[in-house]
Amino acid sequence: MTVPDRMDERLRALRLREAERMAEGVFTRAVKDGVIAPGRYESEVDSDIRDIARRVAGPLLGGEGRLVRSGPHTALPTGQAAPDRLIAENDVAVVDLSPLLAAHETSFAQTVVLGDDPRRHRLVEDLRGLFTDGREALRSRENITGGQLHAQVLALAAKAGWELTTWHVGRLTGSAVGDAGDTTREEELIAPHNSTPLRRRDQAGFPAHWVMEIQLVDEHRGFGGTLKQLLDLV
Repeated sequence: MTVPDRMDERLRALRLREAERMAEGVFTRAVKDGVIAPGRYESEVDSDIRDIARRVAGPLLGGEGRLVRSGPHTALPTGQAAPDRLIAENDVAVVDLSPLLAAHETSFAQTVVLGDDPRRHRLVEDLRGLFTDGREALRSRENITGGQLHAQVLALAAKAGWELTTWHVGRLTGSAVGDAGDTTREEELIAPHNSTPLRRRDQAGFPAHWVMEIQLVDEHRGFGGTLKQLLDLV
């Protein structure tokens, strides 16, 4: 395996961080502008977010795919088709900008709570907490495997009263790897049977970088939330 030049490595990491920074900017602007609101259709919010992305990053962010899900649609597996829906009071909405980041080979998603329901707000807190715990585990355990980190996230989610809706909780990023549901190899995922260390070099010889992708669901109440964020780059 050829080891890339250190400058190439730094540029690659910078590109991933810049892609996430742009996505964070789009998400923050969408929240600040109040485009994610009750009484609006998901498709309307989707269109407004794409307009924001064009203003923030121009052609750097673009791609086909649904960006917004709300209410019971947030409990559906990522990628499952659902009809357009009018966002309601006290809904949860997931803003998944991953389709706009396809060219950057990374992902980004956050969850927004409309209203004051404490269980829904705790969902967002628990998503952030699981991400923080995962990042700390990756930093502190040099040889942690994908399977070990998955087991940790699964146990903590269950303890908090949530169910995971995907069989993995993250993926290799910044490389031409597959998407959920295709022929992605297990060692490219933070998944139960991945016995390879996450801190390693990928097939191209670069240090492996990871996106954590967590989708939690309260099946009894029919809503969920999603967080996708760079795990090892800050």
